[in-house]
Amino acid sequence: MSDTGEEWQVARRRKGAARKSQSLQVPSVCSQEQLDIGKTVKRIRDTVSELRCEEFWHKWKKAGSAALSKPPVNRDNEGHADLQGSSKEGKLWQQLECVCYGLGSFSSCVSARFQLAMLLLLLEAEQIPLKDCSVYDPAFSTGERTVLSELGLTVLKENEEGKCLVTKPTLFYLMHCGKALYNNLLWKNWSVQRLPLMIIIGNSFNGMMDRTLEREFKRDYSYITQAVSVCEERQLPCPSRLIDVFSDTAVITFPTGSLNRLPQSTWAQPPEPQYQHCSDLEIIQRETQS
Repeated sequence: MSDTGEEWQVARRRKGAARKSQSLQVPSVCSQEQLDIGKTVKRIRDTVSELRCEEFWHKWKKAGSAALSKPPVNRDNEGHADLQGSSKEGKLWQQLECVCYGLGSFSSCVSARFQLAMLLLLLEAEQIPLKDCSVYDPAFSTGERTVLSELGLTVLKENEEGKCLVTKPTLFYLMHCGKALYNNLLWKNWSVQRLPLMIIIGNSFNGMMDRTLEREFKRDYSYITQAVSVCEERQLPCPSRLIDVFSDTAVITFPTGSLNRLPQSTWAQPPEPQYQHCSDLEIIQRETQS
């Protein structure tokens, strides 16, 4: 998808839906020719160093490690995850992957740059190889995609709308993304076998519900509505000076025991979300072929 001013405005609305937008004067397009790749990479690494010295980062690190320190996942002969089958002690699941959606234009938005720096710190702390972290946002310019590649991350080429099917333990980093993206992710992995493979660092599901009319939330975001009762949320701290960057962020996990308490009918043929009643969907949908 090309980098247009319209896309930028939609992306800004999406990120602003979960928090107050910063009053930043930024260009709508940032091409590779305009963007100094080396300077931008250095700025991001400097921001990583700045965050590393923050007290709240150490609390994030501790909470993230607690969520990830689960028994490794075994698989049966058909490749399905067996979450109960291993009691071997170890740091966390082996070969953990990461997916990041919705960072925004980090070359021109201070909040997005801090969020990217935090992602890099989390990858380092959990020993996730940079190449095993996939990132995507329609707002990325050509230059920003180059910067992400220079940092070692894997830049996705297609808009998945959050519909990412997990096959192994995966950390999802979804800072201030639209509710539909979370809902799509849950729908795509709506089973007792797949949900426990996901760890989400993003907006609190309870917070989303509190900010939305209950009737509309249940109608439009049914998977988040159902997940609230069975997921575990650990609220992450946020200093007042970074309230626009990290507010209302939680580590969200899906314990197998909680999921098993739901009736089996919960998991039967879950319908794909349509959002026909949503006037402001908060995410950029993929272009459909005419």
